[in-house]
Amino acid sequence: MKQLEVQIMGQSYLLGCPEGGETSLLDAVERVDTAMCKIRDAGKVKARDRIAVLAALNLAFELSDRGTAALAPAPRAASAIVPRADDNAVLGALIGRLDAALGQDGQLI
Repeated sequence: MKQLEVQIMGQSYLLGCPEGGETSLLDAVERVDTAMCKIRDAGKVKARDRIAVLAALNLAFELSDRGTAALAPAPRAASAIVPRADDNAVLGALIGRLDAALGQDGQLI
């Protein structure tokens, strides 16, 4: 398994990635980073863990409501997004990774 270092909300994370999954993982990281930064920039929530939970809920809602344009692919990776039957499992795994990364972060604020 390959490891990629990514940045989410200005913090580095080392993530495991299966061979050939780099584009999908980077797209997911971009979505999470965008969602978290949007919540942070709104100024109402300051704690990283709360921002992460709100971003995860927003992304999960968008995924469940796929009929809307809210989950339009990022321009950089438009051809890499292919709807799959196991999207909920993938989202759950990403949320688990995010929870694990934040759990190791001693400074959640």
